[in-house]
Amino acid sequence: MGGVKREISLAELKGKRVAVDAYNAFYQFLAAIRQPDGTPLMDKRGNVTSHLSGLFYRTINLVESGIIPVYVFDGKPPEMKTEEIERRKRVREEARRKYERAKEEGRVQEQRKYAQASTYLTKVMIADCVTLLEAMGIPHVQAPSEGEAEAAHLNRRGLTWATGSQDYDSILFGAIRLVRNLTISGKRKLPNKDIYVEVKPEMLETEPLLKSLGISRTQLIDVAILVGTDFNPGGVKGIGPKTALKLVKEYGSIEGIINAGKIDKGEVDFDVDSIRKIFMSPEVVDPKTELELGEPKEEQVYKVLVESHDFDPERVKAGLARLRKALREARSAGRQKGLDQWF
Repeated sequence: MGGVKREISLAELKGKRVAVDAYNAFYQFLAAIRQPDGTPLMDKRGNVTSHLSGLFYRTINLVESGIIPVYVFDGKPPEMKTEEIERRKRVREEARRKYERAKEEGRVQEQRKYAQASTYLTKVMIADCVTLLEAMGIPHVQAPSEGEAEAAHLNRRGLTWATGSQDYDSILFGAIRLVRNLTISGKRKLPNKDIYVEVKPEMLETEPLLKSLGISRTQLIDVAILVGTDFNPGGVKGIGPKTALKLVKEYGSIEGIINAGKIDKGEVDFDVDSIRKIFMSPEVVDPKTELELGEPKEEQVYKVLVESHDFDPERVKAGLARLRKALREARSAGRQKGLDQWF
C-alpha cells in the first residue's frame, strides 16, 4: 500500500469532519496511557481512567487543530463475529495471567506488555465516555452494529471527510478515506524498548488503492476473506495476502478460484456470501442530529472527571479553557467559510 498511503499533518485536516472509530480509539488510550509497570491511570476507588484522560485531552488537541471529530460507537456485533470475540477474550485472559506472574517476579517491562494486552472496555467505561463527549459538546453516533461500518457509511454519505481508525476494515466497509494514527500521533514508546518514535497520521484513499491493485472493492473483500477477517478469523490455511491477491486477480472471485481447482471447496469452511454481505451491506443508520460541535457544559465535565474520577481540577480547568477557545475558532472559521461563498 506504500504508493497510495501517505503521511499527513493534522493541519491538512483543518475544517474537516472525521468519523472516529470510538472503541478503537479507547483501546489505544487504555494501552498507551499507563505507568512504566503497565498500571493504568485509576481514581481513588480503583476505577481505570486512562480512556477518559485520552478522550478528554486528545479530543481537545484535535479540535485545536480545526478537526471536527465524530465518535462512532459500536452496537451489537454480527453473530458471525462471535468466534473472534471469544478468541480476543481468551487472549486478554491469558495476558492477564502472564501479567500477574510478571508482577510477582518483578519483570517490569513484561508487566507493561501484558497489562496492555489484557485491557478491556466495560459498559460503565463506555457510558462515561458518552457522557464526557456530550458534556464537551463533541458529536457522537451510536451504530446499530459495527462502528467501522457506520463510520464508513457516514463517509460515503458525505457527512464526514474521512474515517479515523487503525483498522483497514474501514476500507472494506466502503470508507472513501481512512486516516490512521489520528488519536495516537506524537511521540510513542516502542514495545519493550526504551526508544521513542514520532507517530504521524497517515491517509489511505480507497479508489487509488483499488486502482493500484487492479481490483474492485468486492474483490478486495474476497482477498480479505481468504486471508481471514473478524468473521472468519482463520481464513484459508496457507494463503497469505500476496497469494490471495494474485488468485483473486487471476480468477475474479473465491468461487472462480475454487472452480479453477486452486482451492479445495472443503477448505472454505465458512459462508462467503454472508461475510461479503456484512461488508457490502452492513447494518447502518443515518444520524438523527447534525454532526456539529456544541457548547461545552463545564459543570458536567467536572462531574465526570473531577467529582467521579478524581482528575486534577486545575488541569481540567485548563483543558476546558483550551476547548472553549478551540470551539470559538472553529465556529468563526465556519462562518467565514460561509461568507466566502458569496464572493
